[in-house]
Amino acid sequence: MNRRDALGRFGEDVAVRRLREAGLTVLERNWRCRAGEIDVVARDAAPDGALVICEVKTRRSGGFQHPMAALTPGKARRLRELAEWWLSERWLREHGAPPSGGVRIDLLGVLVPRRGAPVVEHVRGVA
Repeated sequence: MNRRDALGRFGEDVAVRRLREAGLTVLERNWRCRAGEIDVVARDAAPDGALVICEVKTRRSGGFQHPMAALTPGKARRLRELAEWWLSERWLREHGAPPSGGVRIDLLGVLVPRRGAPVVEHVRGVA
């Protein structure tokens, strides 16, 4: 595993911990299909019980781009397509109907400083 992959994996681990602390249940990580990859699929414990497709972006502090700036319109469109794929390939086969709380796409930005704890920003409903 190269340094970039290791940083990404670390960021996803941090993001998953944050999601669980926020009351979400992680259903799947790094799901792949021919259209791409979903970093994390979770279920929100809030009253609506939404299915949450999570994109995780990790950067080292002092870099050129904040992790939250990495969500372009094209990436948002691809996440919506991936959510449809996941629903048809996984959810509908098991449950037979769409999730009652709908589907939400969230972005988690993880900023890793040289020293200290990573900083996580969680934005709900980005796409």
